[in-house]
Amino acid sequence: MKQVTVIKIGGNIIDNPAELEQFLTDFSKIEGYKVLVHGGGKSATKMAQSIGLVPQMIDGRRITDAPMLDVVVMIYAGQINKHIVAQLQSKDNNAVGFSGADGNLIQSTKRNHPTIDYGFVGDVKQVNTKLLATLLEAGIVPVFCAITHDKNGQLLNTNADTIASELSIALSEVFDVTLTYCFEKQGVLMDSEDDSSVITEINEVLYNKLKEEKVIHSGMIPKLDNCFNSLSRGVQKIKIGHHRMLQNSDVPHTTITL
Repeated sequence: MKQVTVIKIGGNIIDNPAELEQFLTDFSKIEGYKVLVHGGGKSATKMAQSIGLVPQMIDGRRITDAPMLDVVVMIYAGQINKHIVAQLQSKDNNAVGFSGADGNLIQSTKRNHPTIDYGFVGDVKQVNTKLLATLLEAGIVPVFCAITHDKNGQLLNTNADTIASELSIALSEVFDVTLTYCFEKQGVLMDSEDDSSVITEINEVLYNKLKEEKVIHSGMIPKLDNCFNSLSRGVQKIKIGHHRMLQNSDVPHTTITL
C-alpha cells in the first residue's frame, strides 16, 4: 500500500516568515504523496481587530459570526493559502490550494452545541476520498486551509487539526497514512516553559492522567483528542513536534499511540 504523509502546521510557523520558509523547504523534500493543512495564525485576529471586531475563543476554538467568517475566509483561503502554494511551487512541488468547498473535498455541518453558539463553525461530515486520491496520484500536492462548506452554499470555519485528522482517516482507506502535527515546540511538553521536557510517547491512559493533572490543557486537548480518534479509525502513525523532525528522525518529538 502506498504511503501518504499528512502534515498540519501551526500558526506560530505561519506567523514567522523565516520558520515558514524553513518548514516549506523541509516539507518540499518529503518524497511520495503528501498533503499540507494550515490554520491562520495571528493574521486573522490582527485583521479582525483592525476593522473593529473582537475575536472570541472558547477552549481553543474560535467563535465565528458572519463578519469574522468573512475575515477568516479572506486570510486562510486567500492570503495564507496562496502564499504557501507559491512558495511550494518555487521549490518544485506542484501544490494546489483548496478549501473544503473546492471539488466538494470536505463537507461539514454547522456545529450544534447545547450551550455555546460557535457561529459559522463546521464539524467535518465527509471527505471526498476518491477525488483526493486522484489528485495525489496525478502528482498534485494539496494544500488545505481551515475552511469547509455545508453543500448548501455556506462556508464554515473548521479547526485545522480536525481537518488534518479527518483527511488522514479518509485517506487511510486507500493508503498507509502518517499524520504529523508541526508547531514551534519539540513536542508535547511536561513543562510548557521547558523545551527539553518532551514526552516522547503518549498513550490514552497517560493522556487522561496528564489532563487531570493539568499538564496537558487548552489548545493541546482538541489536538490530542483528534490524534486518538485518528488512530482508532485507521491512521498508522501520528507524530507531534518541530518541523526539524521531518528531515532528521533524531530530533526529539512526541509519538501518539493507542
